[in-house]
Amino acid sequence: MTESIRLVKRVAELASCSRAEAAQYIEGGWVKVDGQLIEEPGFRVLPQQQVELVPDAKLQPVEPVTILLHKPAGLDAPAAQQLITPGNLYAEDRSGNRFLKRHAVDLIATDPGETTASGLLVLTQDWRIKRKLVDDAARIEHEYIAEVAGALKPDGLALLNHGLKFNGKPLPPIKVSWQSDARLRFAIKAPARGLITHMCEQVGLTVLSLKRIRIGRIPLAGLPEGQWRYLLGYERF
Repeated sequence: MTESIRLVKRVAELASCSRAEAAQYIEGGWVKVDGQLIEEPGFRVLPQQQVELVPDAKLQPVEPVTILLHKPAGLDAPAAQQLITPGNLYAEDRSGNRFLKRHAVDLIATDPGETTASGLLVLTQDWRIKRKLVDDAARIEHEYIAEVAGALKPDGLALLNHGLKFNGKPLPPIKVSWQSDARLRFAIKAPARGLITHMCEQVGLTVLSLKRIRIGRIPLAGLPEGQWRYLLGYERF
């Protein structure tokens, strides 16, 4: 009976390289088995199966990525992460990255936000981005659009900007303005869950929907709902 062997061993023999280097080729999406890309070094192959390196194969480690997702309302971070598939990649993504299975694992949601809210969600494998957005979260401004209904108190807008409390503590000044007759714009640092809804209720308004449109200096821009793109090398939060 013919026994299968691990793909990493076969590639090491094929490319005359170490198994560590063979694993880099495989995880980098440079190896085909019977014409199909395989990214798992432990994948088992039979002697008669055709194993080949794609013509432009490069021996380089897979760099960590940061992903910007337009999260639909109603999804928590784990459910939203399931949208990170090739089919949901934004058609106008300009990163030049080839999607790899490794790009969709070990992602950290830097600020999951509220499940009921839609908008920008950042998922990263990069410790530098994590440090900036998680460890230094108090310094990063988030921008939200809240669609509201109800009758605003006479001094309501001023109170939203400064004068309300949350969990018994006075809130710091927050930039709040009307975007349209039924939409308020909030620019706020380290927003607690439920904060914007609570603030609106205190001035006579009900939040109908909430959408995060910016984190730091990165806007949601034209990214369609349910789609994602890679953070570009020059983009900074």
